Amino acid sequence: MAAKTRTFVLVHGAWHGGWCWRRLADRLEARGHKIFAPTLTGLGERAHLMSGAIKLATHITDIVNIFKYERLSDVVLCGHSYAGFVISGVAEPMEKAISSIVFLDAFYPDNGQSCVEVNRPGVKEAVAALVQKGEIGIPPRSAEAFGVNEKDPAWVDALCGPQPIATFTDRITLTGARERIAKKTYVRAKGYDNPAFDLALARVKPDPSWRTYEVNSGHDVMVDQPERLTEILIEVA
Repeated sequence: MAAKTRTFVLVHGAWHGGWCWRRLADRLEARGHKIFAPTLTGLGERAHLMSGAIKLATHITDIVNIFKYERLSDVVLCGHSYAGFVISGVAEPMEKAISSIVFLDAFYPDNGQSCVEVNRPGVKEAVAALVQKGEIGIPPRSAEAFGVNEKDPAWVDALCGPQPIATFTDRITLTGARERIAKKTYVRAKGYDNPAFDLALARVKPDPSWRTYEVNSGHDVMVDQPERLTEILIEVA
């Protein structure tokens, strides 16, 4: 019997765009699945829309509208890094349309938290300094800092761009919809040092409603290990 065709919505992290999912999307599509890998407002090919008006709510709405206008249901929703905030927010109005939610080396926020609060030491202060200067974007971290494999840093660095500041400083409102989704997964990239992601993995690991994986990869798992990530996503779907 043929495997069931699934619908995957893939949400990129800070500074990236839908382009980062290309290798993974090609593999999933080759297996007959339907893929949506939108670029969040102000990033990637939508960099021309960059402005100080872009909020965390803007990025959540970007993804909610994919669900609404494409009439999606039974979705596997995967968010990378910063997009742990985005997919947590998307789960609020779209809970019933999501069959499986995947946090890919991602933040796992609590109600009322902001990305700067749960980030590395010094990020909050660095972002505050940018706000003081009147900047609207946070410059991208280097591919090298993300532990991207030796062949791809130039490609990743060329396509990453500034992240709208308010997406990091806005606080998220959560009421528990995320936890009510039946299938929940956390994937941790072992080659990337980040205490927040270690904490997220440790939080969910003892919970029997979660599946957890650890992958030998830099932070951009979809770039470094697309084949392994394809296997995981199909497994948890």
